Amino acid sequence: MAVEPLSQKEVEDRLAELPGWSVDGDRLTRSYRLPSHFSATAMVVHIAQVQEELNHHSDLTLGYNTVALSVHTHSAGGAVTEKDFELARRVQDLAPGHGAS
Repeated sequence: MAVEPLSQKEVEDRLAELPGWSVDGDRLTRSYRLPSHFSATAMVVHIAQVQEELNHHSDLTLGYNTVALSVHTHSAGGAVTEKDFELARRVQDLAPGHGAS
């Protein structure tokens, strides 16, 4: 099943519902600052589980106490799609305090 890229307006509308998320080039991105390296590592594990459930994977970067995500849909030519926003919503729901860095 083909996944269609979202229009600029659709992306903007969905971003309004996800504080802290933004588009950087052709990717949906977000960074989180957590209280410790252990909590950041735990968040990465939780994100990996969500990605497996959705069969949609982001680039994840683990820092000392930060987690950064960057995602787009390869099968849509590297564009942002509804699949990316579904992943973002799921990550936002599990993020402690939804804290942005």
